[in-house]
Parts: sequence; structure tokens; C-alpha cells
Amino acid sequence: MEKIANIRQEKKVFKSRVVIASFLMIVMTFILIIRLFNLQINQYDYYTEEALGNQMQNLPITPIRGNILDRNGKILATNEFSYRLTITPEKVSNLDDVLLDLEINEFINKEDVDKFNKNLNRYKKFHNIPIKFNISESIASKFLVSNQLPGVEIEPYFHRVYPYGSSSSHLIGYVSSMSKEDKNIYDKENYAGTSFVGKTGIEKQYETILHGKTGEKQIERNVAGRVVGSKVITPSISGQDIYINIDIDLQLKAESLLGDNRGAIALINVKDGSILSLVSTPSYDPNWFVNGISVEKYNELNSNEDLPLFDRSIKGLYPPGSTIKPMVALAGLELNNITIKDTTFCPGFYKLPNYSRKFNDWKRTGHSNVNVVDAIAQSCDVFFYDLAYKLGIDKIHDSLAFFQFGKKTGIDLSGELGGILPSREWKKNNKDEPWYRGETLITGIGQGFMTASPIQLALATAAIANKGQLLKPKVMMHSQSKEGEILLEQQKDVLQIPIKDINNWELVIEGMKQTIYGKSGTAKRLNNKLNYTLAGKTGTAQVFGLDPEEEYIAENIAERLRDHALFTGFAPINNPQVAIAIIVENAGSGSSKAAPLARELLDEYFNKYPIELEKEENIQFY
Repeated sequence: MEKIANIRQEKKVFKSRVVIASFLMIVMTFILIIRLFNLQINQYDYYTEEALGNQMQNLPITPIRGNILDRNGKILATNEFSYRLTITPEKVSNLDDVLLDLEINEFINKEDVDKFNKNLNRYKKFHNIPIKFNISESIASKFLVSNQLPGVEIEPYFHRVYPYGSSSSHLIGYVSSMSKEDKNIYDKENYAGTSFVGKTGIEKQYETILHGKTGEKQIERNVAGRVVGSKVITPSISGQDIYINIDIDLQLKAESLLGDNRGAIALINVKDGSILSLVSTPSYDPNWFVNGISVEKYNELNSNEDLPLFDRSIKGLYPPGSTIKPMVALAGLELNNITIKDTTFCPGFYKLPNYSRKFNDWKRTGHSNVNVVDAIAQSCDVFFYDLAYKLGIDKIHDSLAFFQFGKKTGIDLSGELGGILPSREWKKNNKDEPWYRGETLITGIGQGFMTASPIQLALATAAIANKGQLLKPKVMMHSQSKEGEILLEQQKDVLQIPIKDINNWELVIEGMKQTIYGKSGTAKRLNNKLNYTLAGKTGTAQVFGLDPEEEYIAENIAERLRDHALFTGFAPINNPQVAIAIIVENAGSGSSKAAPLARELLDEYFNKYPIELEKEENIQFY
């Protein structure tokens, strides 16, 4: 027997279901309307921009970096047109697969992948991130024909090139990939599309001038992410070209003179402080760094005991040796500790009162009686031991401080070191020890704690040539726009060394002149067929001390413990044009190893820049 249906109950259930369903439909409709209103009205501008962002994108236009040229317009650093491979991660479905595909097809290698992964977090979204630089035109063409990878593109760009390779690399410097630190230093907006910045030398010193001003462009992509059109919104402004005072021909000559030796040469114009040649050897090729030097190559450079990455010209600090004797002599003359009439007997050694140790002269047989001119010309240590003892360390320190020893010269290159000008206070602060009398003596001949860089010695020598005008050295001559307009020009910067009697300068210069022309001058070999007049000072700086009775025999000493060879000088004497400082590490005698190099470089200079030279009959030979 069938069960009789409860029609009333069924209607009640059905009705309640209809009500609930209707309510849900109304609620859902209401929510949908609110959502549509929010999308279509409230957030219309936002989503319109987002939609266009998938099609249109604003990107920076990297400016063309300025060139670096020598004083005669020869290009030392420039840009060459090339191609780079880039990836926009947001346009790539699977980044790992894309990188693997590119590697399999030999467009990139593992090192490129590692660098790319490190750079990922340094770029904003939808930016094209470079993964491979300096791609040849043939490789670029091959990629464009075969590329089926959305988000991967070949872009043209300008690649930094150093035509002279390792020549002048410490001076010019190099550019390399921006680091996180670089991004914090430079203007984020102006460097938005920049991949490379100057790391050392002129490239770093004048980075913002060389860089230029970034522009902006708008690109259009299709649904596959490929660029199908672009337009410039704001054009970029190219970086300024920088002309430097360096003569690249003199640079090449100086580098060839030093050869495989470790050393440095500084040649400056004594009229305005412009740097004509500034060389440090050994060197390196800055082109290696532009696209990222390999780990193996960098480790090779960094572990090289000859320190090819180290700029000896402004960072190398050496005992100046006898090259500071003219400055010490000037102090003695100025403070009336000596006159031209005073002589000192040199038996080949010097002894302090109540002190047993002997302080040997470089010439063990001695120089007999010498005055201040003779002492400079013959580089008599005993004369300067005695003078240093009379002056005392305080007066020596204060007098040499006028020549800016112990301070940076202010050259427009980063990383310069100031050297050490010792004093009682310096020793107490750095050694926590008192000053001893014997230390005063060896300071008087440029040994002991005292150190100076080649550029400091060149500037001090120029100050003697100028009779007290101490110049600030300048590497940059001027900068100019691509249209040739000079925008920034270096000005002469001079300090005057206070001297009571101008005749004291003349006596010091006479001593330096007799170094070259005197019969006992330590560099008398240089005057053979000399077409210009030259005043100079040789120096031999000890790397380590010998016992008083021990004789220096180079062959018995490890090469890196041998004496440094130095020479400083200026020419012509009566109308000085240039001053020079040379140091050759562990080469021995300054008169035989450094002085001849100075002669050759000065010959080169005066052959190229002849002036009305002085007549030889004006030179007196002693």
C-alpha cells in the first residue's frame, strides 16, 4: 500500500528553498554589482594603466658616456657600438628553462648565469636585465633569426673601450658593473638604466661628468611580450668629454723606460701644476674589467707579488732618501744653522756626542770638507747628519711641512696617500715611544720613518724650481660637450712657501745644478750632450738597515730587500718648464738606475715641446 504524500509539507519546503535561493541570488547579484562598480568606476584609472602596462612601458635611455682624451686630443677611453642580450623576468614563463635553453645554444655560459642571478634583485620589475655584453653582430643576427623566447631580446648599446690597453691604466681607471654600493651613491633616477660606472682613476673621479643625463622612452609590446614600437619621451644627454693634461706619447715613453721594473714616474709642468706623465708599473689592461673580469684572472692579478693593480705614483710610499736633502739644506740656511761659508769635514761616518754608534756615509772614504752646495751635489750624508743634529727634529718637521710632506697633494685622483712626516708627536701616537737623537739624523737624509709618494716628490721639486710656489697637481685639463663647448676648466692653485732670503733658494738650486755639472756631482754623467740645462738630485733609499760595520753588496741581498733608486729634477734651470720624480724599486743606485731614465724622458719632452733653450756657456763646471 503506497504512502500518501504530504503535499502541504512539500510546498512548505519548496517555498523555503525558493526564498533562500532568491536571497542568495540577490546577495550575489549585489556583490557582483559592487565589484563591477569598484572595477569600472573606482579603480578604472588603475586597471587601465595596468592594462596599458602590458602593452606600453616607459624605460630609461642610457646616455652615451663621454670620452677621455689626452692633451693633444688622442682618445684614451671611448665607446664602441655593440650588442647585449637581455631578459625581462616578468615576461618569461619559466626563467630556469630559458636560461638553460640559452646556455645549450651557446648564447651564454654558466658564468653569465651566475652574474645574472646576482643582479636580479638590483633591477625594478619589467626592466630588461643584461645577461651577456659585447655580443658580435654575427651572434646577434643568429639570435634574432632563431629566437623563440618571449622576454629575451638583443639590444644595441655602447661598449667601453681603452685603445691603449695597459698604458695609463692606473691613471685612466676603468668602468665595471654597478654594485649595490654604487646604486646607493649615485642618483637613482639618473642612473636608472646604467649598467657600468667608473671604479678607479679618472673614470671614477669624474664619473658624474662622464655619465651624462638619462632620457626616457616608451615601448609597445605585443601579446607575446615582443617590442613592436617605441618613441622617445625625453632624449638622453651624452656625457662630457674629458681632456687630461697627460701626453700619451710621454706616457708610453715613460712606461718603456721602466720596462718590467716596479716603479713610478711623475712629470709635471712647473708653471701650473698640470700632470704631463704619471706612470706606475707593472700595470694591467682595463679592458678586462669592463664586462666583468673572470674570477681566475682577478685572482691572478690580486695575488701577483708585483702588485699590478696598485698605483705606485700616488699610493706608493717610499723613503725619499737623499732627494729631500735640498729641502733640509734650505731649512738650515733659513734658520741660520749654516751659511755658504760653513763647511763640514766628512771622514765617511758621523758620531753623536756620547753615543757609540757610527752613522755611515754612503761613501766610506768620505768627502773631506764640503759646504752646502758641495753637500747637495755630492749627496754627503755626514753634512746632513750634522745639519739635522743642529736643527733638531721639531725644526726639520716644521720646515718640511711647508713642502706638504706628510699630507696629500690634492691631485684629482681618488685613493692618494699622504706619506709620513715624522715628529715627536707622531712617534708617540703611532709607536708609543719617545724620539731618539739618532732618528733625527736619519730623518735628515730621508730615511727612518719618513715616507713620500712620487707625486709628492715631484711637487716638492717643482716648488724649488719655482722658488717657493707650491702647486696643486691637476690631471684634468677641461671638460667639453659633444658640440665642443668647454664646460669645466681647471684653475691654477698655488701656495707660497714662506722664505726670508731668496738667495737661499739660489744656493739650493746651485747644489742641484752641480749634481749634474759638478766634477763630483752624483749625476754628472747626465750632462753629456745635454741640449737643455738640468738641476737634479739623486737618491738611494734603504729598504732595511745595515749594521754600522756591514757593507752593502746588492748581490748578497734578496732582490726585494735591495735599495730603491730615486731621482728628482727640473729643467731648464733659469726658465723651469717641468719637474720630474722617478723611483725604481729595489734597483740600487739612483745615479745609475733612475737618473738616466729621467734624462731620456726629458729628452723626449724637449724634442716634442722645444723652447728657447739656455746656452751651455752659462753653465760653470766645478
